[in-house]
Amino acid sequence: MNYQIFSDSSCDTPPELIEKYGIILVPFYVSFNQENYYKENIDITNEEFYNKLVSEKVFPKTSLPSVQDYMNKFQVALDKNQDVLCICLSQKFSGSYQSAVNAKNILMEQYPAAKIMIIDSIQATAGQGLVLLQAAFMKEAGYSVEENAKKLEELKQTARIMFTVDTLEYLAKGGRIGKAASLAGTMLNLKPMIQLKDAELIPYTNVRGRKKALEKILFMVEEYFKENNESFEDYEFNLASASSSDDIHLVKSKVEELIGKEITYPVYQIGVTIGTYTGPGALGVCFIKKYNV
Repeated sequence: MNYQIFSDSSCDTPPELIEKYGIILVPFYVSFNQENYYKENIDITNEEFYNKLVSEKVFPKTSLPSVQDYMNKFQVALDKNQDVLCICLSQKFSGSYQSAVNAKNILMEQYPAAKIMIIDSIQATAGQGLVLLQAAFMKEAGYSVEENAKKLEELKQTARIMFTVDTLEYLAKGGRIGKAASLAGTMLNLKPMIQLKDAELIPYTNVRGRKKALEKILFMVEEYFKENNESFEDYEFNLASASSSDDIHLVKSKVEELIGKEITYPVYQIGVTIGTYTGPGALGVCFIKKYNV
């Protein structure tokens, strides 16, 4: 199956998985002063980013990959007679998907025989990362680029993130708060619980205190599977985190106990693009239906 899988960098997929499956990332940009822009994972690390958020109390701005950024990456594959499959951040959050589509339209004039498939993941961070992994698994299983893209359109509808943030301030400042605005409150130590579903931030509830918020994530996952009569066995799970290792370990062990199996993927560190809107302390459980069930 001679095609190359791409994603924008908002997928937050760990480097070892990117390397293992030969995925190529197209980076977002972040700026703290709207003058100097840094490429995600290239010019700035996650650690540097979060240190700056905490120490300087700044609210950064992100910038999407340009049409030219996508063209430059796609063209390398097309020149090798490879087709292209690209998975992007939900277009409700960013214009990255449209940049990739515009790049495709321009390149199709130069490579009329090529197949260039652009997928709106309707997800973000590790949820998008799970969509991306399913694409990699299907490629390894022998799916053609058309078959892969068609199946991804089904699978992405099953992807969810159940998460908490320390504050809604970053979502609000970044203009991405959406329906979750209903959770905004002034009570001390109130932690918003949110579900990312179908490219929407769906408010769930507010919980007082970090410990209760982490426990509530588990309840949200369990409730979803009960209400939809789904089996944990049919799904892949991972964790998205901009939190402490203690919190990650606690939630991971509780999720594994709930679903009856080990989460074998490394933790997806919420990167610069999504961290701009969640801020430090975000933690979520993500899942998607397996392609072969």
